[in-house]
Amino acid sequence: MKYDITPFEFDEKVDLEHHKAWFLDATHSVPPWTPMFAWSWINFCRHGMQWGAEKLSLPTCKGWDWRLKDGGGYLALLIVDDPEEIKAREKEFRRQLIPFIQDYEGVYESYNNELIERYDVLRDFDVHTASNIALLEHFDALIDVNKRMWEIHMYLMYLVFGVYILFENMCKELLNIDDTHSDFHALMRGFDNKVFQDDKRMWELSRMAEEGGFKDIFTDLQPKEYLPALQAREEAQEWLKQLNEFIWERGWRSNRMSEFNMPSWVEDVTPALVNIRHFVKKGSQFDLDLERKKLVQEREEMEKTVLEKILPEQREWFKTIMELAQKSSSFSEEHNILYEFYTHALMRRALMEWGKRFKEAGAVNEVDDVLFIIPDEIRKAAIMPTHCNLKPIVEDRRREWGEWCQKDNPPMIGTLSMEEAMGLMIKSNDPIVLKVVVGSFPVPRPELKADLYGVPGSPGVAEGPARVILNDEDLAKVQEGEVLVAPATYPTWTPVFSLLKGVVVDRGASLSHAAIVGREYNIPVVMNVFVGTKQIRNGQRVRVDGNLGVVYLLED
Repeated sequence: MKYDITPFEFDEKVDLEHHKAWFLDATHSVPPWTPMFAWSWINFCRHGMQWGAEKLSLPTCKGWDWRLKDGGGYLALLIVDDPEEIKAREKEFRRQLIPFIQDYEGVYESYNNELIERYDVLRDFDVHTASNIALLEHFDALIDVNKRMWEIHMYLMYLVFGVYILFENMCKELLNIDDTHSDFHALMRGFDNKVFQDDKRMWELSRMAEEGGFKDIFTDLQPKEYLPALQAREEAQEWLKQLNEFIWERGWRSNRMSEFNMPSWVEDVTPALVNIRHFVKKGSQFDLDLERKKLVQEREEMEKTVLEKILPEQREWFKTIMELAQKSSSFSEEHNILYEFYTHALMRRALMEWGKRFKEAGAVNEVDDVLFIIPDEIRKAAIMPTHCNLKPIVEDRRREWGEWCQKDNPPMIGTLSMEEAMGLMIKSNDPIVLKVVVGSFPVPRPELKADLYGVPGSPGVAEGPARVILNDEDLAKVQEGEVLVAPATYPTWTPVFSLLKGVVVDRGASLSHAAIVGREYNIPVVMNVFVGTKQIRNGQRVRVDGNLGVVYLLED
């Protein structure tokens, strides 16, 4: 049935008339979304992108249009073609930049505070004791904050990443380097952010576990055994109190940012304990602050070297834009935690409560069946669930979703060649599609005799046994000295980078998580290899060249 989930479901006949190329957002919609999450993302990410681009008057692109196909999110660029319109939009965009140039931190914090105030109210709402009417009002408030989150998210992202592209263009013109060059990478690392601050807190907890005499829990037991063992140890009680305080404040996240089908750390603390285990394994000699100090020194030396190459009359403006562009890495990591993760965790909590109530009333069979309905169907059953049967809808959508999960969505749908489609991306100059979601496509270089070609994300060369991670639950298997191979990585994965020699991801761009964190941990990252998780075996020794963006398979 057309529009079974969202009115933005892909219609080949209609949609290809308006846009000749639709790109898969493989960063967020692989594996395929469940219907409830697809409804949320397609509706509000789409709205936020167009809202942000128009509010800013982004010169060459009015955001994205979105469609849902087989659980995958497909986007088309709303390109501005008229030279006069571009000129007028450029003027307004420059005006919008002024407050950011003058007070980036102030503007950024004001928007963050707006969301935090709303989160605090929603977080403290007791979903378990609320009446059906009160829970429905809470759910509607969550949908409203979700919409507002995407507006703020995309407005700020277009600004910050737009400046990043402006700086990269200046580097191309004045220094003959782009954002795949190791010198550019050096300029963009050595910055703290809230994700790393949270990681530091977990590192401190790992030190407390060692000093308290119960680190054996993390070294000798399996992840699901950690919490019961900690609760049984008297010497761990103060430690658990501090952990719980941290989780209530900062645990509104799950190991997959773009879904509702994984529990948040507030629901299940195991992923946080696994991250602490990574730091326990790393040992007391590992110090996040010390590691970052080295990168700060290298960055400051590179800044000095680069500025000396810029003509005196251009230097001040170059320095201003560089300092704003340098905010992009911190913003990219922080916004995930504060925006998508937090909102989605709050929504999941309410959804799971609906699932429990609907199951008790006989409206569905399982609690997580709620992920296979959409908000209007929740409203249909919310107040009197005993009088509603949602089982046939759930059954059909579960079957369809299962079929989606058995196949790969194509990277592009359209009538253009990949080269023509890439031309559209470049013409749009859209910073999010170019630097986060789609990125640059690899260019094979036969003379390198590599096995996999990708794009440089973080410089350096390293060898090690591969650890292929397809499911977040398998992160606990990562061992020190391995090369992580994954479809993509997420902010909740950051602590595992302390153990790694390198990273290979099927999809990614220069402002995606793997690239940013790889640079901060000073390990090589190769992105957009597309087939890494299919061609590399667990344990297979590989060489990752983050300078050239290639991977060598050292064993058959």
